[in-house]
Amino acid sequence: MEKLNNWQYENELYNEGYKYIGGMDEVGRGPLVGNVVAACCVLPSDFKLDGLTDSKKLSEKKRNIFYDYIKENSIAYGIGKCSPEEIDKYNILEATKIAMKRALDEVKSKIPIDYVLIDGNMSFDFDINYKSIVKGDLKSISIAAASVLAKVTRDREMYELDQKYPMYGFKDHKGYPTKKHLENLEKYGLIEGYRKTYGPVDKILKK
Repeated sequence: MEKLNNWQYENELYNEGYKYIGGMDEVGRGPLVGNVVAACCVLPSDFKLDGLTDSKKLSEKKRNIFYDYIKENSIAYGIGKCSPEEIDKYNILEATKIAMKRALDEVKSKIPIDYVLIDGNMSFDFDINYKSIVKGDLKSISIAAASVLAKVTRDREMYELDQKYPMYGFKDHKGYPTKKHLENLEKYGLIEGYRKTYGPVDKILKK
């Protein structure tokens, strides 16, 4: 099992002379509706938050507490989004990269970030050095922090959508294609914000 609050990657980079090291993660590639959301977060070297790990492994209550703490105690953070329309235009992989670049650009506007650790195995054309790490949200405290920021941001967007369209059940499935979600989609039809290139949505469009 990976250690929580793991500074291994960050410490290696500090030793190489890097000063502002960001972690980056995204959420929302799988849902049928809403934005894909990325976060980039730069933590101070003495940052500590007991229990911080991959946001999916945390309870919602704990994620919300951690979200506020991370925002208040980070050196800088950025949130990047790509809309359903952009996802349909570019495809989800490219849209995810765009959202990540937007998150990084927001941090760059605040501090001279010089390295970023990214969850996953994607490659980018960033103008700073980066490293993609599979299961990075379990291996890097900076990526874990970013995963919490991205997850809470997107979940709150789904709660807002649920307020407008409670019959779809967005507060429960967060836009993912659960059995109940697909049944509601068949029953009530499409609303604005669905990703039209995604199979279940495209199927309804073609009826």
